[in-house]
Amino acid sequence: MVERIVVVGNGMVGHKFLEALRARTQDFHLTVIAEEPRLAYDRVRLSEFFSEPRPNLSLGSYEQYAEWGVHIIHARATAIDRGQRLVRTTHQDIPYDILVLATGPYPFVPPIEGRDLEGCFTYRTLEDLTRIEAWAKHSQKGVVIGGGLLGLEAAGALLKLGLETHVVELAPRLMPMQLDELGAHLLKKKLEAMGIGVHLSKTTQRIRGRGGRVAALHFADGSSLEADLVIFSAGIRPRDELARSSGLEVGERGGIVIDEHCRTSDPHIYAIGDCALYQGRIYGLVGPGYEMARVLAEHLTGSTRTFTGADTSTKLKLLGVEVASFGDAFAQTAGAREILLYDLGKGVYKKLVISPDGRRLLGGILVGNTSDYPRLHNLFSNALELGNPEHLLIPPAQENPATRTTLPLTARVCQCENVTKGTIVEAIHLGARDIASLKKATKAGTGCGGCVGMMEDILKEELLKLGEKASDHLCEHFPYSRRQLFDIVRVKGYKTFDALLRDYGRGVGCEVCKPAVASILASFYNEHVLEDAHAPLQDTNDRFLANLQRDGTYSVVPRIPGGEITPEKLIALGQIAKKYGLYTKITGGQRVDLFGARLEQLPHIWADLIAAGFESGHAYGKAVRTVKSCVGDTWCRYGVQDSVGLAIRLENRYKGLRAPHKIKMGVSGCIRECAEARSKDVGVIATERGWNLYVGGNGGMKPRHAELLAADLDEETLVRYIDRFLMFYIRTADKLQRTSGWLEKLDGGIEYLREVIVEDKLGLAAELEAQMARHIETYRCEWKATLEDPNKLKHFRHFVNSDAPDDNIVMVPQRGQHRPAYDFERDTLPLPLATEAEP
Repeated sequence: MVERIVVVGNGMVGHKFLEALRARTQDFHLTVIAEEPRLAYDRVRLSEFFSEPRPNLSLGSYEQYAEWGVHIIHARATAIDRGQRLVRTTHQDIPYDILVLATGPYPFVPPIEGRDLEGCFTYRTLEDLTRIEAWAKHSQKGVVIGGGLLGLEAAGALLKLGLETHVVELAPRLMPMQLDELGAHLLKKKLEAMGIGVHLSKTTQRIRGRGGRVAALHFADGSSLEADLVIFSAGIRPRDELARSSGLEVGERGGIVIDEHCRTSDPHIYAIGDCALYQGRIYGLVGPGYEMARVLAEHLTGSTRTFTGADTSTKLKLLGVEVASFGDAFAQTAGAREILLYDLGKGVYKKLVISPDGRRLLGGILVGNTSDYPRLHNLFSNALELGNPEHLLIPPAQENPATRTTLPLTARVCQCENVTKGTIVEAIHLGARDIASLKKATKAGTGCGGCVGMMEDILKEELLKLGEKASDHLCEHFPYSRRQLFDIVRVKGYKTFDALLRDYGRGVGCEVCKPAVASILASFYNEHVLEDAHAPLQDTNDRFLANLQRDGTYSVVPRIPGGEITPEKLIALGQIAKKYGLYTKITGGQRVDLFGARLEQLPHIWADLIAAGFESGHAYGKAVRTVKSCVGDTWCRYGVQDSVGLAIRLENRYKGLRAPHKIKMGVSGCIRECAEARSKDVGVIATERGWNLYVGGNGGMKPRHAELLAADLDEETLVRYIDRFLMFYIRTADKLQRTSGWLEKLDGGIEYLREVIVEDKLGLAAELEAQMARHIETYRCEWKATLEDPNKLKHFRHFVNSDAPDDNIVMVPQRGQHRPAYDFERDTLPLPLATEAEP
C-alpha cells in the first residue's frame, strides 16, 4: 500500500520538499494543504511585486503539481488527530501516514495600543502587499516598525509606492543581527541619502488614530511621528499552534522541536523551515529551510544524511545597497583578529574576522560592495588556508592569477541549494554552457543568487579547459553581450528599454542590464536621462544629476573645459558656494567641486551656475568627464603646442558623451607631460611636428600607461581618430569596462586597434564618425534642460509630499569651511582609502 504524505504549508520550503522528494521517488501519495489561495511563490523577492511590469513570483504551477501527482487542497488546517492520524481542515479530514509541517512563521506584531487601527499592516504575503498598495494610494507618509532585513525591504516597497518613508527600530542600529556598529552606520547614511527617515532606539508606545485610521506613532521618549500607513516588521514567530494543540514537543519560546532527521516528538510527524526548532534555534532564512527539506526527502527515501545545522550567511541588495554578512561576523571567537576597510568616500565598509594565527577566515561583513562575497564566503565555508589576509581587502597592484586560491571540487558554492563545485563542473561537462542552464541543471543560484559570480568563474575556468569560450551574456534577462545588444539597438532602432526587453529579453530586468541598456540608448540618441522612459533605469547619481556623498548631500561639478576659467566665473563660483554654504575643493580634473548641497537645493544652485555661464560637468555619469591640460606654449617656456586650446576644443566636442564607463582625457604641451596624459583613457602629447595620440590609460587602483596609437598628427586627423576610437570603444566594450581593461582584452591589442582606427580595416570609420557627429549635434546641457521642464524638477524633493529639507544633515566647521558631522570621532575609525574627488 502506497504511504500517504500530507504536507501542511505550501511556502518556499514546503515546495522545495515536494520538488526534492519527487526528484528521488514517485512512490508516495502526496497531498498539500495550502492556506493561501495560490501555489508557492518566492517570498525572497516579495518587494518586486511593486515593480512594473509585475514579476511572476510563482515557484510552481498546477500543471507541474499534477505531473508530480500532488493533490492540492486550499484550506486552513485546524487540528491534528495524532491517534487516528488525521489532519482536520475547515471542510474535511485528511488521513496521513506521514505528516510534514511546513507552516512557516507569522509576523510578530508587538502588543502596542492602536495596532488594530485601519492602515496597520504586516508584510508577509501577496495579500498583505495588495492591501498595502491599495491603502498607499490614499496615503502620503508610511512608517515601518522594525529595521531588520524584512523591515528594510518593506521600506523599499513604500518608496516605490511614492510615500515619504520612515523606519523605526528598537535597537541602536539597523540590521542588528547581521551588521556591527560601523556597517549599520554606513547603511543608515545610505538609506537617509535616499530620503528614508531612520529612527533608532525608539520604543513605540502607542499608535494614535483619527476616525479609526492611523494618524501618528508615539514613542517612550515623548517624541512622535505622523503616519498614514504603518507596517509591522518586528520579527517573526514560528507557527506552531497545530503542534502545540496536538501535544507535540515545542520550545519554551516557540518552535516545533525536531531531531537531525527533522522528526518531531511523534515519529510519524516531521517539521521543516521556520516552524521547526533545531537545537534551540529558529533559522529564519530560506537556505536552512531548503536544507531541511532536502534532508527529509532523502531520509524518507532511505538516505542516512542528517541535518546538522545550516549556514546563516546572507547576501542581499536592500534598496539598491549591497549588504552581506557571514560566519563569525561579530568576532566572538577567542583571540580572533579583525581587519577593517572603512571608505566613507566610496560608501564601502568591509570587515574580515581572521583566526588568531591568521590562517583562516572566520567571518565578515560587507556593506556597499559585495562583489568579493563569493570568494570570501568560499574561503570561510571551506576553511581554506589564507595567504596575506590584508590582500583579501586590498589586492596587490599586480595580482598574479596563478596565486589565487583554487576551490576544491568538494567546496560548497551554493549555500541555499547545497551545491558543490563538483556538481557544477559535472553539469558543465554534461553540456551546460551558461548560467541559466547551470541553474536549471544544478539549482545553484536559484535561491538568494549570491553564488552567481562564483558560478561564472567556474564556468569560464572549465570551458577554458575544454577549449571553449564562456557565454558573455549581459545578464540572465538578455541572452546577448553588451556589444550584441548595441548592434541590435543600432540596426533595429529601439529607443526604450521596455521594447528591447520585450523583443530580445525576458523577465523584468535588473541592476545590471537596466543601466547598461540606458548607456547604449544614450550613446545613440543622446536623450535626457530623466525622460520618463529612461529615468527608472538610472542609478542615484544620474537620477539626481549629482554625486551622492557620505552624509546624504550631493556634490556639484560644473564643467570648466581644459581647466581654463575667467576671474568672473571664479568669483561666481565663490559667491554661489557662500550663498548655499557649500564646501569647495579643486578636483584632480582641474575643476571646482561644490560639496554639501541638499537635494532640494540642486535646481537653485544650477540655476545660478547656468546664469553665470556654466553647464553640467557630467561628474555624475558614465560619460566623458574632463580634459586636463598644462598651460602649453601660451605660458610655458618648454611648451611646443597650444595644449589649453586643444583641451578646450576636445572637452567641448565630447561633453555629455555616454559610455560603458567614465572617460578622462589629458593634453600635454610637451614631452615633460605635466597633464599626465598617459594615465588617461585618451592622452594627447605635443611634438614639434604635431600631436601624439595615446589610448587605454588608467590611474586609480590598477594604473596602466596609455599606448601610442598614432604619432605626429595634425589636429584634424587627431580629432578624427579620437572620434573613431571613442565610438568603437562604446560599441564593443563590456558593461562597466574602462578603456584600459577593454584594450587589454581586445584580440590583437593595440596593433589591431590601430588597423581599425587608423587604417579602417573594418570599413567602419565613416559610420563611427557619423555617430559622433550625431552626438555633437544633439548635445544639450542636462541641467539646463531639467530647469526648463517642471516635470523633471519634481525629482528634486527630499520628501514626496513636502518641500521641507532633511533636518538630519548637520555640518561642523573645518579649516574655514564646513564638513559633515558624523556620529563617530575620526580618530576612532580606520583611515579611509584615498579617493578621487569625482567618483
